[in-house]
Amino acid sequence: MSHITRYDKMPIPPVDAQTEYFDAGVVRFGVEYRLLNEAIAAASAIEVAAGGDDSPVNLDDRGVSIHVFAQVGGEHQEVLRFDCFQEDPHYHYVSWAARSNEMLHMDPIADGDPLAWALERVRTRLPQMLERAGAAEAAARLDPRRIDALLPRIAEAAFRARYHHDDDAILRSAVAAGAR
Repeated sequence: MSHITRYDKMPIPPVDAQTEYFDAGVVRFGVEYRLLNEAIAAASAIEVAAGGDDSPVNLDDRGVSIHVFAQVGGEHQEVLRFDCFQEDPHYHYVSWAARSNEMLHMDPIADGDPLAWALERVRTRLPQMLERAGAAEAAARLDPRRIDALLPRIAEAAFRARYHHDDDAILRSAVAAGAR
């Protein structure tokens, strides 16, 4: 499938200093405004994937990320991520056990606003997406009422991050987090 890019490299983790977390029992959400550029990738020791002709991809994108952590093996691990980026909106299915990171590209023309789309997927398809990500146990134990109760706060944090963020502070935090 051409809309799926498969990596054996795991995604850049959220920067805690720039992420607002919401606990929903077996799942936890993180809302973060992300910058993705060469400096952040280098600080995170991330190898930039090559393009179709093996030329490096130019990293320069930004937007809100919604991280979804699920209890897997007794600890919360990021299993889904919605990167509602300006240039290349996409989402990830992340399997730490399989060391698999599948990135599915979105079509903003067909799907509309990536952030609204992501929030709607959390509202309507989270159990199925958790299963697809290898977190079937968490999907089975999910409390939909708890998710529904949190969604307005998650949406508020996401739109606040989209419209009220400090690029310089985000860059400093991301580089500092990656350098550790």
